Amino acid sequence: MLSVHQGAAEQRDRPERAKRILQDAASSNIREIKGFVTGLKRDQAAVEAALQYAWSNGQTEGQVNRLKNLKRQMYGSAKFDLLKARLLAIP
Repeated sequence: MLSVHQGAAEQRDRPERAKRILQDAASSNIREIKGFVTGLKRDQAAVEAALQYAWSNGQTEGQVNRLKNLKRQMYGSAKFDLLKARLLAIP
């Protein structure tokens, strides 16, 4: 099944192809694949947008993750001034 649909993610302007892949996967006998398809169908609009558009918010999510990790490291051990200094010092 996967070899038949290989390259679908590379063709971002083809959400209808993704629908066919999901239909094929839903008819699979493998429980995990059916569960995966169910999850994708719940958020079908986001899946289609990811296949259709070339941009993402990955850079923003990475910066937010970096800030949260820094805050966790600093929790209880410093004031806002030190947190600000560490945040601006990290490239």
